[in-house]
Amino acid sequence: MKVAVIGVGQLGSDLVKVFDDVIPLTHSDIEVTDFSSCKILKDIRPDVIINTAAYHKTDECEDYPDKTLLVNSVGARNIAKIANEIDAINVYISTDYVFDGTKGSPYVENDVPNPINAYGISKYAGELFTRHISNKYYVIRVSSLFGAAGASGKGGNFVETMITKAKSGSELNVVNDITMSPTYTKDAAMAIKKIIEKNLPYGVYHVTNDGFCTWYVFAKAIFEIVGISAKLHPITSDKYPTKAKRPRNSSLSIEKIRSYGINMRHWKDALKAYLIEKGYI
Repeated sequence: MKVAVIGVGQLGSDLVKVFDDVIPLTHSDIEVTDFSSCKILKDIRPDVIINTAAYHKTDECEDYPDKTLLVNSVGARNIAKIANEIDAINVYISTDYVFDGTKGSPYVENDVPNPINAYGISKYAGELFTRHISNKYYVIRVSSLFGAAGASGKGGNFVETMITKAKSGSELNVVNDITMSPTYTKDAAMAIKKIIEKNLPYGVYHVTNDGFCTWYVFAKAIFEIVGISAKLHPITSDKYPTKAKRPRNSSLSIEKIRSYGINMRHWKDALKAYLIEKGYI
C-alpha cells in the first residue's frame, strides 16, 4: 500500500513514520490550492492520499478568509478530484472546530457541525467537498495536537510554550473554561493507520486521546509531570480575548473507533510519553 502524505508538520511527520511505503509531500512539492500542482499525485499514483495541509493559525484566519478557504476548502476539493481520477482513498484531516461547543458533552461523528470561526467554517467546507466528491474517503477530526515536530508557523505547540514560559519565570494565566481533547500526534498517526488498514467503512471518524480537559488543567498536568514549579493561574476566556471565537467545549467522543477495536490511551499518559520523547523527563 503506497501512501502519499501531504504536509509534514506536526501530524504529517508522524504519519510518515508509521507507514512503510510512504511519499511525504511538502509545500514545495505540492500546492493544494493549485489543481495543476496536485497532478503530481497522478505521477505518484498512491493507494492512499492523506491531506494534512492546512492554514490553521486560527486568529489569522479571521483576517485572511480568502486564503483560509482556498487552502482548507478548495484545496480539499482539488485533492478529492485527483483521488477519484487515480482511484485512491482520500483522507482529509479536519478539526474539532467544526463544532460550536454548546453541546456540553463530547461530540460524536454524526452531530451536526456549526462552526463559529473562519478556520472552522473552512474546514467544514473541506469536509463537505471531501464527502460529496470522493468515491472513497475518510474525514478524520483531530483536536489540540501536540507532537515532536511542532506546529509549522505556530512556533511549536502548547506544551512547548508552557514549558518555555514557566522556565523563564513568567506568570501564566491559562483559560479554565474552554474544554478540549488533547491529542498526541504519534497516537493519532497510529490510529489513522489502523483505520485504513482495517478497511473501516468510509466516513467520518474522531481521533483523539481518551478524555478531555480545560487548557488550565492540561497546563497543570504538564508542570506536574515535568516537575516544574510554575506561576500558573486559571482565568476565564473573557479575560483572554482572541480575534476568533473558540468553542466552549469542543471535546470529541472516540467511541466509534473504539467500537472497531482501536483504543486510545488517556491524554495524561500520552502527554507523559511526549515529554519523554522530547527529553523533559
